[in-house]
Amino acid sequence: MEPLGDWRRTHWSSEITPALDGTTVTVCGWVHRIRDLGRLVFIVLRDREGVVQITIPKDKVPEHTFEKAKKLIREDVIAVRGKVRFYEKAPNNVEIIANEIRILNKVSPPLPLDPAGDVDADLDTRLNARIIDLRRPQTFAIFRINHIVLQSIREFLTNEGFIEVNTPKIIATATEGGTALFPVSYFGRQAFLAQSPQLYKEELTAALEKVFEIGPVFRAEEHNTTRHLCELVMVDLECAFATADDVMNILERLIAHVFREVKSKCSKELKILNREDLEVPGTPFPRYTYTQVLELLREHGIEIPWGEDLPTPALRKLGEILKGPYFITEWPTESKPFYIKPKDEDPKVSESFDFMWGWLELASGGTRIHNKELLIKRLKEQGLNPKSFEYHLRVFDWGMPPHAGWGLGLARLLMVICNVRNIRECVLFPRDKSRLVP
Repeated sequence: MEPLGDWRRTHWSSEITPALDGTTVTVCGWVHRIRDLGRLVFIVLRDREGVVQITIPKDKVPEHTFEKAKKLIREDVIAVRGKVRFYEKAPNNVEIIANEIRILNKVSPPLPLDPAGDVDADLDTRLNARIIDLRRPQTFAIFRINHIVLQSIREFLTNEGFIEVNTPKIIATATEGGTALFPVSYFGRQAFLAQSPQLYKEELTAALEKVFEIGPVFRAEEHNTTRHLCELVMVDLECAFATADDVMNILERLIAHVFREVKSKCSKELKILNREDLEVPGTPFPRYTYTQVLELLREHGIEIPWGEDLPTPALRKLGEILKGPYFITEWPTESKPFYIKPKDEDPKVSESFDFMWGWLELASGGTRIHNKELLIKRLKEQGLNPKSFEYHLRVFDWGMPPHAGWGLGLARLLMVICNVRNIRECVLFPRDKSRLVP
């Protein structure tokens, strides 16, 4: 191995074009492919942005450079300094004639999977060697899009007047009750990993008014499905002096903005993923009440008693009927968390919504209860002890405004954009019931 020394990359591979013909450049990356023709060695060097051909002809380069090239194998880490030359037969019509090569690290074969993607591997194999998997163009494309999605969310919400916040992930009380909690030992006391920033973001509306958070949440999820994980990133939003209708409007405009940005900035990645047909959804999105959805399902032979949640078979049938984005509104109050506001004119129905794409739920939200007495009543109705929520309830004595909000699953949104069927494809290092490493 050799030190990097004073060498620094001058160009990404994608920046090596015929316009640089005759220019000396330095590129860094991995040996993607190598072809030894005796007196001529071709290397395809790969970096984050793509590939470029390195040509090492024995009679035109220093002998030590040629000898180094002969020792290289796929995935060795190298830096190359040389002169750009227009060559019509090379990728992108350009190559680099190497003057010097520095071998920065050697790979230890055999590798657990093929980063070039020539040999298929199952998802478990890929996740067990995630760093190599990320060198595959298809996998990298997903997370390049993820980066643009995050950028566009922050841009949109900031322009809408929201302040980004960070709330605790070690908490003393379950946010929404239930048993889907990860307990942790906290200096001799029991604490939990946060299921949601829900209570904190509600409280923050009493000071900051409009807040959002992009961060991890933790749920001891027993379901081992293609859409559930135990650790996930949520985009959470809360807005003072607003109702469910107001935050639905924000959500649908945000989704359209995200799609527009991805389509504009990720054409290369969308092509790799065969998603060149990605369409920016028009707003407003269709809205169906819970009762209307039950009627629609009944017309297609699926009977769901009013008040019950929609099981997976019903959701899949709904996805066949309703394509693209839509909202399901006015869910039964009893099916929603204690902080969701019942409708004044019909308390059995709540001011709530789920945001769907086909059969997949991407977000849920609604108007929150800002009346302390009603909140205590709802806690008791759900078998929760108001005393356990005393630190939250006291904020309601300090002037809590009417407020509403939602939580959006980042990986599920990415599933839709990238047309991926398993949520694990959209998380760098997924955690589920059986996977704790890498």
